[in-house]
Amino acid sequence: MPLLRRTLARLPRPVLPAALTTLPGAGQRLRLLRLWAAAAVLLLLRSLWPLRLLPGWVVGLLLVWALLETLRWLWWPRRWR
Repeated sequence: MPLLRRTLARLPRPVLPAALTTLPGAGQRLRLLRLWAAAAVLLLLRSLWPLRLLPGWVVGLLLVWALLETLRWLWWPRRWR
C-alpha cells in the first residue's frame, strides 16, 4: 500500500484554470462544462446499440437543459460576496 501511495503522489495532477476552481461562479462554470460534455458524448455515441434505446426526447431534453444552463450562466453570473 505505501508503494501505491508513493507512486500516485508522483503522478502529475490535473491543473484547472482559476475560472474553474477559485473564482466566483467556478462551480457553476464547471457544472456547465460537464453538462455540455455529457451532451456531446451522448450525441457522438448515439449510434451505439445501448444508446439507440434512448428516445429522441431524452437527448433533446439534455440539449435544452445545457442551453438553459448556458443562458443562466451568461445572464446571471455569480458575483463576489
